[in-house]
Amino acid sequence: MKYFCWCVLVVLWAFVPVHFLQAAQDTQPAKDSGSAKDTREAQHVQDDVLATIEQAVKQYKAGDLAGAASNVDYAAQLIRQKKSEKMKALLPPPLAGWQAGEASAQAMGTAVFGGGVTVSRKYGKGSSTVEVEIVSDSPVLQSVMMMLNNPMFAGAGGGTLETIKGQRAIVKYNKGNHSGDVNIVVAGRFMVTVKGQRVDRADLVAYAGAVDYQGLTKY
Repeated sequence: MKYFCWCVLVVLWAFVPVHFLQAAQDTQPAKDSGSAKDTREAQHVQDDVLATIEQAVKQYKAGDLAGAASNVDYAAQLIRQKKSEKMKALLPPPLAGWQAGEASAQAMGTAVFGGGVTVSRKYGKGSSTVEVEIVSDSPVLQSVMMMLNNPMFAGAGGGTLETIKGQRAIVKYNKGNHSGDVNIVVAGRFMVTVKGQRVDRADLVAYAGAVDYQGLTKY
């Protein structure tokens, strides 16, 4: 346990010099007053992370391993929250003629299915509805991804293997009730799911192709 905590703290502490440099830069006079609010909010989140990591280091040095582990988990959760907010930008805008709701983000701690980040957005046009969801960093995804990458599994339930925007996808569509879903595994770490009700197959696939996959791999 002691060795594990030390390894985690060393990894997290590696980020501290970068954030200190950023903090020093932020003390310079602002050149763009229009972005001052965003800068303050971002710095507040960074300060929360740094303060928690610093507290964890102090607790570890003092022999309080339980407290150090708790603060390490808390700092990791703050980082996941920041990541989830950035990932919302990767969700596609509405197609022509469609309306879109606000993108939502959820960062789960390690106690919930091993942790992970989920972002999603709902779209509508008349009675047609589509939801795009991106899940990352969850250990539970590994078993799901193994099944999705299996061609035999892809054919179950009428699914077909297709390539969408350079990504291997499993597309399932029911012509009877005009509903279906698209599942795409990206870089072995992300799962993109597009679900639609009372929707044309072309629109379902179009939403799957509108996700920013190049940007996703940077996370």
